[in-house]
Amino acid sequence: MRAEAQAHVDHIQESLALLRRFLDWDRALRRLDELNARVEDPSLWDDARAAQEVMRERGRLDESIAATRAIATELQENIELIEMAEAEGEEEMVQDAISALESLAERADRDKVKALLSGEADGNDTYIEVNAGAGGTESQDWAEMLSRMYQRWAERQGFKVELVDYHAGEQAGIKSATLLVKGESAYGYAKTENGVHRLVRISPFDSNARRHTSFASVAVYPVVDDDIDIEVLDKDLKIDTYRSSGAGGQHVNTTDSAVRITHMPTGIVVACQNQRSQHKNRAEAMKQLKARLYERELQIREAEASAGYAAKSEIGWGHQIRSYVLQPYQLVKDLRTGITSTAPADVLDGNLDAFIAAALAQRITGETVEVEDVE
Repeated sequence: MRAEAQAHVDHIQESLALLRRFLDWDRALRRLDELNARVEDPSLWDDARAAQEVMRERGRLDESIAATRAIATELQENIELIEMAEAEGEEEMVQDAISALESLAERADRDKVKALLSGEADGNDTYIEVNAGAGGTESQDWAEMLSRMYQRWAERQGFKVELVDYHAGEQAGIKSATLLVKGESAYGYAKTENGVHRLVRISPFDSNARRHTSFASVAVYPVVDDDIDIEVLDKDLKIDTYRSSGAGGQHVNTTDSAVRITHMPTGIVVACQNQRSQHKNRAEAMKQLKARLYERELQIREAEASAGYAAKSEIGWGHQIRSYVLQPYQLVKDLRTGITSTAPADVLDGNLDAFIAAALAQRITGETVEVEDVE
């Protein structure tokens, strides 16, 4: 078999091996048989909530097993087709089969990522909260760039994005913003962005063109399903109301409709101002608070379940700093992952945040994204 075709075959086989190992293939087949038997039992629906959970688990498992089997079948068919075409000297057929293998390798990669996003909350919608760090206008501008990057990434993924909370900076950028991203496995894809993000660049706000370092923190937490019971005591809450900031009509900017909730035992603070009434903003802020508490509990569980995993006290933002070095008109490099994104000067000029967005998209999805003017 030709080297090009063999490379695709090896890549697909590695993805299949990872999928089977992650699924625990023999156990997954037995579990699917058990779930199919339970579905056929009429008494299952005596408990509607339990029945829905069984159906969800069965659907996820059946989809993963079927996808793995389909890839393995197509791989074998294309291998046999190439061998037959080479024996008969059918060059065009060989090239068609190689193209099919290339497409299959890409599909196997997508299925591999999807299978790996199987954590307890990975399939949920997610909140992404961006806060400017110390540094005044510099950090506020960087925080806005990050917020816009996450919105663009979500749009490219086909997710729906809602701006839940927004506080503008004094001169430029934002002090903080909270995004609600809705889509399949939104939390699973975005959760690794949790942490502090540092940008080193020649400041556009410094007349002497000096190099500045800016910080912004990103918190990612899943939207909590209605069937997950999280107890929050009223005595543990401090609730503040204030006027919404930014553009708005006479109602939004003249009443204390925005709500900020502080959970005293943990120090978690959430806020919402995108709704017109204080009641609705409070309900949305409570959803965020429950989501933060749930995400905190997930981290503790993962820390306890993972051998050699860092203790909970070590999972602070200071241990997860991502750095970006911005060299004008040349490149952006994510120092944590080594991902570098480049673009010509005419694309980069005046559009630095879109340029850095390409590096972000590469890190989250592993795919190279062309830098373009998306203003």
